[in-house]
Amino acid sequence: MTAGVALAALNLRTAITSVGAVLDEVSRGLGLSAVQAGLLTTLPVLCFALVGGLTPLLSRRLGEHRLMVYALAALAAGLAGRALADGPGLFLVLSALALSGGAVGNVLLPTLVKQHFPDRVGLMTTVYTTALAVGTALAAGATVPLEQATGQWRIALGSYALFGVAALLPWLLVLRRGGGEGGQRPGASPLRVLRTGLGRQSVLYFGTQSAVAYTMFGWYVQMLRDQGMDPQTAGLALSYLSLLGVPVSLFLPLLLTRMGDQRPVAAVFTAAYLAGIAGLWCAPLAGVWLWTTFLGVAMGGSFVFALTSFALRTRTGAGTTALSAASQGLGYLMGGAGPFLFGFLHESSGGWHAPLLLVLLLVAANAVAGQALGRPRHLEDALGRVTPAASRRGR
Repeated sequence: MTAGVALAALNLRTAITSVGAVLDEVSRGLGLSAVQAGLLTTLPVLCFALVGGLTPLLSRRLGEHRLMVYALAALAAGLAGRALADGPGLFLVLSALALSGGAVGNVLLPTLVKQHFPDRVGLMTTVYTTALAVGTALAAGATVPLEQATGQWRIALGSYALFGVAALLPWLLVLRRGGGEGGQRPGASPLRVLRTGLGRQSVLYFGTQSAVAYTMFGWYVQMLRDQGMDPQTAGLALSYLSLLGVPVSLFLPLLLTRMGDQRPVAAVFTAAYLAGIAGLWCAPLAGVWLWTTFLGVAMGGSFVFALTSFALRTRTGAGTTALSAASQGLGYLMGGAGPFLFGFLHESSGGWHAPLLLVLLLVAANAVAGQALGRPRHLEDALGRVTPAASRRGR
């Protein structure tokens, strides 16, 4: 089961960061229009939000293990199929298939960790968040060298389907041993979760950290280049920013699960965010590696905190699924809006201070939500005070 969790997590972002690395080659090869290229870059957020929100229903009908097999099969088939696609439409459809598999995995992994490792949540969260960070960085860093070595972007993209096939094997063994019979005990719907304070705080925390991360990943290189940094160094800074999530993933989940109150950790990430933003505001190039370190630690840490909190703030697997689905469903939609608003403010103002002010506001909201989310309590207790009948009356 440990291998299954690690291998599944390794695959959850390869469909995103691999295509981003060779987007120009894919666009030329398939004749993607600007609108189609824009849709391709927006698909991850849409799939993570829409399909992730449906995961609790699918899980109740199919069972978590069988659904994980279907998700990984869809991911592998989408990755392999889009490498063979002969037109933009089919490439987009198969990309959506792969991303949908990743969306289901996003929601299921915290649930499966809670279900199978209730006494080792911190250790297993370390395993899957580290594997997630490694897979993200691997697809971002290895795709271009692979494309250059083979001369084929199709081979570079399609090769990641092999990781998906490898991830399928341990879950197929679980099914063969009878682990996929039936679905889990019915849990709360995402709407009911959102009627609790804890649910709203989790959505706000996940959404604001996603918005900051997507904004930085999308605009960091351009912002540094506009300040006078050469393209190669700016790209290296972005890689460093991304890779900082790996060491943070190695120790943070264990630390969080050993703390009764996680608010001090959330405050540390807020301070790191503020230091990095202040540096970019006042002296973007003078201390760029220091500011990048602050931002990378804050981004990686807040993401891991958000994922770990799904298990920390629930008592049951069904509760973890409900909180994870609600938080990621709406949170990724918020995350997708971040880069768009950042770019709009940059174009409107002609500079970087106005968009950085947006990031500062997102960090402020993240800080408030983090202090609330860090308090020790459980979703099931809050749901007990929000009856289904009361939820229907509140609609």
